[in-house]
Amino acid sequence: MRKLLLLLLLPLQLIAQNIPFKSFKNYPFPTELCAAAKGSKIAWAMDELGVRNVYVAEGPVFIPKKVTNFTKNDAQELTSLSISEDGKWVVFVRGGDHGANYDGGLPINAANETNPFKVQVGSVPFAGGDTKFLSEGDAPEISPDSKNVAFIKSGQVFTALIDGSSTAKNIFTTRGTVSSLEWSPNGTSLLFVTNRTDHSIIGVYTNTATPIKWISASFYRDNSPHWSPDGSQIVFVRRPGAGGAPDSLLAKKHQPWSIYTADITTNKETLLWKAPATLRGSVPTTHGGTNLHWAANNRIVFLSYQDGWPHLYSVPVIGGTPLLLTPGNFMCEHIALSSDKKYLTFSANTGSDLLDIERRHAVKVSVDKADMQVLTPGTGLEWTPVLTDDGNTAAFISATAQQSPLPAILKLNGGTIQLLGKELVPAEFPKDKLVTPKQVIFKAADGVTVHAQLFMPEGGAGKKPAIVYVHGGPPRQMLLGWNYSDYYANAYASNQYLASQGFVVLSVNYRLGIGYGYEFHQAPNGGASGAAEYQDVQAAGKWLQQQSFVDAGKIGIYGGSYGGYLTAMALSRDSKMFAAGVDIHGVHDWGTQAALTTAGEKYEKAPDYALALKTAWNSSPVSSIKTWKSPVLIIHADDDRNVRFNQSVDLINRLEKQGVSYETLMIVDDTHHWMNWNNAVKVYGAVAEYFGRKLK
Repeated sequence: MRKLLLLLLLPLQLIAQNIPFKSFKNYPFPTELCAAAKGSKIAWAMDELGVRNVYVAEGPVFIPKKVTNFTKNDAQELTSLSISEDGKWVVFVRGGDHGANYDGGLPINAANETNPFKVQVGSVPFAGGDTKFLSEGDAPEISPDSKNVAFIKSGQVFTALIDGSSTAKNIFTTRGTVSSLEWSPNGTSLLFVTNRTDHSIIGVYTNTATPIKWISASFYRDNSPHWSPDGSQIVFVRRPGAGGAPDSLLAKKHQPWSIYTADITTNKETLLWKAPATLRGSVPTTHGGTNLHWAANNRIVFLSYQDGWPHLYSVPVIGGTPLLLTPGNFMCEHIALSSDKKYLTFSANTGSDLLDIERRHAVKVSVDKADMQVLTPGTGLEWTPVLTDDGNTAAFISATAQQSPLPAILKLNGGTIQLLGKELVPAEFPKDKLVTPKQVIFKAADGVTVHAQLFMPEGGAGKKPAIVYVHGGPPRQMLLGWNYSDYYANAYASNQYLASQGFVVLSVNYRLGIGYGYEFHQAPNGGASGAAEYQDVQAAGKWLQQQSFVDAGKIGIYGGSYGGYLTAMALSRDSKMFAAGVDIHGVHDWGTQAALTTAGEKYEKAPDYALALKTAWNSSPVSSIKTWKSPVLIIHADDDRNVRFNQSVDLINRLEKQGVSYETLMIVDDTHHWMNWNNAVKVYGAVAEYFGRKLK
């Protein structure tokens, strides 16, 4: 009885500490959702506690079926899923780190195996059966007759039979690095791009007896080519080649681009549309870039930021004024063209609720009229929608604040969302312990409006320790629920876990992020050009200090990648505000970025080179190392392909010399994205343990 009484007297947050972070990471995560060109078949990849497999389902009942049989948590991602036109095969890539800034197609060994898996193209029957690995390679494209797969290996084009019955062969060799493979509609030719450093050329391969045909070869960078439905023409994007006199490094400049068509027989090119020569009219940098497609009714569809939001446009192939398909204050991403080429589906932060600016919903629009329809209104989150070929069903990934992401379908004749694979979520997943984050809006010192999500712990009144979470990117947006990125799903689970441990968590969407329009996304004086976005992080800390439920002396901060950079900025410049921090693979010295180092090697330098170098230094955490007083945990994996490992090595040496209290966690052979599930558990568990010691 005495023990029971003592237990009842314990604070709830101390009891909660017995739950490990592993429980909050105990959810499957779906990616790579795709639909077949014919029928009602869909496929997706599922990461189940690090074991990744391909699943399929077919209408009208859409019962999930696992068709691969990988059994180990060996850190090999599954990407580039597609279904053959005859519906008999699913093709995919296993291995690599395709979210990397460099070397994404090279093997990784985050499971520390003695004979690690090489990045390979695989195929498996849709009905189930043996998985065949066709070859080392990447970026597969299935031929229209469903017999062959073309792919890239060592920068060149190879093909193999889809059933794995032949040895892969190199079909041609050209200078440069090849990408953007696309079979012609009749399957007799391959469209491709070869990148030759300062320019890129579009080519067409027909067979070994026919020379490669170069389409509108120029001194420019031509890319994103697509066939017309009859195979007689292509559409592509043209950008300037590299070179010219050095220009300002600090000033934002218009990045020009244009859309061209070209006749395959005559090689005649025609300018279809030229982007407005404004900052907003620059090449879009959100998901999918220009998202160029040749759609039905001879319409060319593309994405542009010209009206202040990343929106979809449509223009006749004969030319004319582009039609804005998606008017409104929201962004379009995860864009897909239906198999009949009549519709576009996409994710958008819009709907009937004002809070939808902090969500994603599945949306559909015709390619030739502005008849946009939000398919999934409500308080949930839905992303990467695709339409089945029969036109009856939309498939997407669905989540809420509590329900972890799962594939889902929606009958377009008025049905409700049907989740697929609910049985894959372990019974012990603590769904009932997840809070619903609340929207918070405040202003930075210079007047910029900043959005954030507040995770409030359960428990009694009184002042609680608090933590600011800073996402990476920076072109990302944290949401009022689970995030569509596996990396940021980790962060969402971490923020929920910290709240369960009694911390108030404020996840801040600082300027340079997406979701709030061009001026916010491309704000001036950001990053190496002045670190203006740090004002938003600073404002988040000040907002917490002013809340009656927060212990103003116990505010921490953490984040990864660009969030690690801003965490280091906070600790070096505002140690009085931020009592402790966790810096996960952050950038600490902007002076090492390639744009500055290569510019410094030339005799002819940019007119503001010296100022840009000085500004980059002053925008770096290492420039404020002498005012860094707060303790920090530094975490980095040494096969990071997004932020160089040396960024943390260099910082540690500086902190050591300065006498700053620090701890470290080095992850061997993993990448920026914690490909090994156990490493993600270790990293975010360490975050919570560190804050528990430093702030409680």
